[in-house]
Amino acid sequence: MIRVLLAAPQPDVRAALRLLLLDLSMEVVGEAADWPTILALAPENQPDMLLVDWELITVASGNTLTQLRAACPPAAVIVLISQLDARQQAALSAGADAFISKGEMPDRVADRLRAAAELVLVS
Repeated sequence: MIRVLLAAPQPDVRAALRLLLLDLSMEVVGEAADWPTILALAPENQPDMLLVDWELITVASGNTLTQLRAACPPAAVIVLISQLDARQQAALSAGADAFISKGEMPDRVADRLRAAAELVLVS
């Protein structure tokens, strides 16, 4: 079972993603609403996947994805973004393994989460 640490500032976004992850037979091992919490929970919970909202990355200081990878090196980092534009490229070039648009339909988000899980299973 894929273990996921979920990080998004909005409780409703986390709740919806939690349900989707559970429906995909993934285990949510922790949730964070801010950057310090995700950095604390990542090494503690040892997730296979970190599902992180871009908003948390943009408000944190320093090289955020480097910090996150240092906190939990083996985890795949999946970034949730609002629009498919320069943010997508920035997220990927900043060290994310993949991205998911928050504006996509739930079935498409599920497809992307399954693809991200394949990244975890292959590594």
